[in-house]
Amino acid sequence: MAAPLELFCWKGDYGLPSVDIDCLTVLAYAKFAGAPLKVHKITNPWRSPTGTLPALKTREEGSISQPSKIIIHLRKQKYNADYDLSAKEGADTLAFVSLLEEKLLPALVYTLWIDSKNYVDVTRGWYAENIPFPLNFLLPNRMHSQQLEKLRLVRGDAVLEPGEQLEKELYRDAFECMTLLSQRLGSQKFFFGDSPSSLDAYVFAHLAPLLKIKLPNGKLQQHLNSLNNLQQYCSNILELYFPSDAREAPGHKIHVQPQSGDFDNEPHKRRNQILSVLFAVGAMLGYAIFTGIVKIKRERPQLNNSSHDDEDEEDED
Repeated sequence: MAAPLELFCWKGDYGLPSVDIDCLTVLAYAKFAGAPLKVHKITNPWRSPTGTLPALKTREEGSISQPSKIIIHLRKQKYNADYDLSAKEGADTLAFVSLLEEKLLPALVYTLWIDSKNYVDVTRGWYAENIPFPLNFLLPNRMHSQQLEKLRLVRGDAVLEPGEQLEKELYRDAFECMTLLSQRLGSQKFFFGDSPSSLDAYVFAHLAPLLKIKLPNGKLQQHLNSLNNLQQYCSNILELYFPSDAREAPGHKIHVQPQSGDFDNEPHKRRNQILSVLFAVGAMLGYAIFTGIVKIKRERPQLNNSSHDDEDEEDED
């Protein structure tokens, strides 16, 4: 019997099977297509075979990253959630997925990773609590930088900086996108009738975090909550396909950052933070040397001046 496909993804929380949009996309598609995956829900990307999440470990093609490539592989294995779609519905799927990536995804990146209040109090707090030490001191900030670069790439502006005008433009596009999705869904159970497709996987993955994660600045959430059919749509998918996750939705406290005066009351806190960061840097350097990312060149000791001159000449060549 062939070994099952193994999926590595970020763990779930807030009543979601995963807190990551890309991981949610793959998890939802696999459920809709009936793919028998062995799922590893982790909080350390370095435990993934690709060093990123999500990642699908296969026998035929090695390990695969990126939701679109993972979905293509699952289709090759006869797990196709779009099998019954017409040519027009297939074209609509491509159009709406592009709309999500161009209009809604940038606003999601902004509200979760760039908005200072949401990032500090919720996003960074969650990853810092769940990523194992010492990586929890480094990875959240690194992920923040990656998300900012993603936003710059989508917007086509290499020097893009957060600000009120940018937020206004992103949220305007996102509101229009969600309203259009609501109109397209109407009173249907799924976007193409009674059976879910890849479009439902993408839409669910982009909307469910907004529905379940409570954010201090919740402009996108407020608009989603005003669209009752989309709200019910996400809740139905959670209850039908992820019932155990939907039932486990504990309340989360917002992580309020301490005022500067707190350091005076805890004189050892800053020292511990510095030591932790130094330890983390040492651990990452050791990992880089161990895996061959960084190599140490060893040279023989110099015996005499003539040999030293010969070596200098060889270096020049």
